[in-house]
Amino acid sequence: MRTFPLSRRAVLAGTAAAAAVATLPVLQGRAQAAVPAEGGAYRWRNVVQGGTGFITGVLFHPSVRGLAYARTDIGGAYRWDDRTDRWIPLTDHIGWDDWNLLGVEAMAVDPAHPNRLYLSLGTYAQSWAGNGAVLRSEDRGATWKRTDLSVKLGANEDGRGCGERLLVDPRDSDTLWLGTRHDGLLRSTDRGATWKAVGFPAAPSATGQGITLLVAAGRSVYAGWGDSDGTSANLYRTADGTTWEAVPGQPAGTAAKVPVRAAYDRHTRELYVTYANAPGPNGQSDGSVHKLRTTTGKWTEVTPVKPGGPTSDGGTDSFGYGGVAVDARRPGTVVVSTNNRWSLVDTLYRTTDGGRTWTSLKDKAVLDVSETPYLKWGADKPKFGWWIQAVALDPFDSGHIVYGTGATLYGTRDLKHWAPEIRGLEEASIRQLISPPAGEAHLISGSGDIGVMYHERLTASPSRGMASNPVFGTSTGLALAAAKPSYVVRAGWGDNGNGAWSNDGGKTWAPFESQPSMAKSAPGPITTNADGSVLLWSFGMGNPGFRSADNGGSWSQVASFPEGAVPVADPVDPSRFYAFDTTTGTLHASTDSGRTFTARATGLNSGDTEFQLAVAPGRSGDLWLSLKWNGLYRSTDGGATFTKVGSCWASYTLGFGKAAEGASYPAVYMVGSTESITAVYRSDDEAKSWTRINDDQHQWGWIGAAISGDPRVYGRVYIATNGRGVQYGEPAR
Repeated sequence: MRTFPLSRRAVLAGTAAAAAVATLPVLQGRAQAAVPAEGGAYRWRNVVQGGTGFITGVLFHPSVRGLAYARTDIGGAYRWDDRTDRWIPLTDHIGWDDWNLLGVEAMAVDPAHPNRLYLSLGTYAQSWAGNGAVLRSEDRGATWKRTDLSVKLGANEDGRGCGERLLVDPRDSDTLWLGTRHDGLLRSTDRGATWKAVGFPAAPSATGQGITLLVAAGRSVYAGWGDSDGTSANLYRTADGTTWEAVPGQPAGTAAKVPVRAAYDRHTRELYVTYANAPGPNGQSDGSVHKLRTTTGKWTEVTPVKPGGPTSDGGTDSFGYGGVAVDARRPGTVVVSTNNRWSLVDTLYRTTDGGRTWTSLKDKAVLDVSETPYLKWGADKPKFGWWIQAVALDPFDSGHIVYGTGATLYGTRDLKHWAPEIRGLEEASIRQLISPPAGEAHLISGSGDIGVMYHERLTASPSRGMASNPVFGTSTGLALAAAKPSYVVRAGWGDNGNGAWSNDGGKTWAPFESQPSMAKSAPGPITTNADGSVLLWSFGMGNPGFRSADNGGSWSQVASFPEGAVPVADPVDPSRFYAFDTTTGTLHASTDSGRTFTARATGLNSGDTEFQLAVAPGRSGDLWLSLKWNGLYRSTDGGATFTKVGSCWASYTLGFGKAAEGASYPAVYMVGSTESITAVYRSDDEAKSWTRINDDQHQWGWIGAAISGDPRVYGRVYIATNGRGVQYGEPAR
């Protein structure tokens, strides 16, 4: 899962000092007041999509039946509730300034203390991202204590499916180990409260993978090293918690360059290690599986199928190996996964004899995705999966295996029938939201990776799955005609066209008959005017905007459209469009149905690329301009002049919903700051005053992409998150 660019202010705000300790729930951002204003209490839930993001790790507790945890690359961590068959989010309290902590690098449990849970957090290890942190809980993630680190972690970078990189020492529950990408090995002797670097034989690199895994084998700890050249050591161990050594006799070569994951069979005292020539999830083309008998030091290669063979279409069957799990009840029973196997599709291999023979579980698998139909990806049936690096085997049920993909978590109870075990886990990165004023669906969403979804229900994954004809990956634009809401257009990344239209409110789609040449390489935001007769499509800086007056049959260049601007249509007058030029801080307007644009108001935050232009429904020329930390501005004359709104000092995204009873103006919803905290607000009086409607337990990191009220239900609001899907809130009754 990827994220989209953030402002430097938002990025740097997450940076924390080394080893600072806090007790959570804590106040996020710059807040001093932690609760919603009186009358602002809301109930928050996910709009159900059914996963849609990369599951990077699953961990069953070895001592408690039905207890498991999952981690994601940008969407936080979850605990499995065995009574309701649902995942419970554990990190929604992470706030705006700490957005970088919503990516979970690794997790650990204590076999001797079932209520203890540890998470290492940090989405990016880049210079512009904040430092990582460790959360520790004594009640399975219900409450947390936090330690900020002086190092960076990379839960959404290459190698994010490796690990776990966090481990409770098998000799001492008070001691924890944390492997980092660029700063070596850290150790805590007080259950994660403080951390210190310890000596490790391999030298960290500023650009490498560092430690890819930590695993206990008996009383020893093994650490994988991801920066080997294929000949130097990549697996180390310590038997006393002090001295580390390279494991003798370990495999070498390209196919064993990066140790991806490891699992220990306590019955046979064998450590199984999966390898690849790259950390993944992308870029792997070779790999292997080896086991080490820890009592004798003997290594044995047990690779199910070696990469490199021919495929039926004349290609090469290239892939690496990813996940590995052992059966706690059956000695010698192990499951491993292939990864990045695009031609023949990834699979799980299972052995019951310690790796002498293997069976592909994909070959006889029956997949049931009726609960999450989008997994068919516009085809007749779903594929077994891809990006399989998270594999887990229930220690209390040998038939219960789960594995994560780039979009879901599949599970089986009989090794044949598979279905998503994903309820409650929503990880989409949402880019656009539309709440139509009429029709069956109250919501249409546009996501990264998963395109557009038509939500005929908020409590079930859309029955039509992803919008097809064509199927998009990442959505770049979504809009409806305000006076003709049955007409909807969308744009995005796709292999069979980059734009489409719908005449039934988004239920079914047809591709544009033609598209501008740059649409394939740089699809951008798109809009339609009030009656659906004109389309405007933007393609980023360096490219002109294009116009179509025949439903995408032909396109003409609009030379006066500001490069890279987001086109916005007037909701009443079909001849009017607006666009904000961030390079000059100028509002441009068209009064001839998008044929030409002229400059109107100027001097609005010139040079800042972070903005959002919104139009109030049912009102011509009523514009609202969110300029992030530079404030909120309003124009009632079609952009000729703007006045700064004094009731807030920061506005990141703005939307409208049904007016309050007795009010004549739509309810205004905002992610922004009225005093010190960045939060979700509602105004029923045209932004004269605001009520905070989220709370400290519902913050979801960075939520600056889109917000929309429901034009048919007062108080209901939809929020686009970057990793926790669509959140919707309604006033608590």
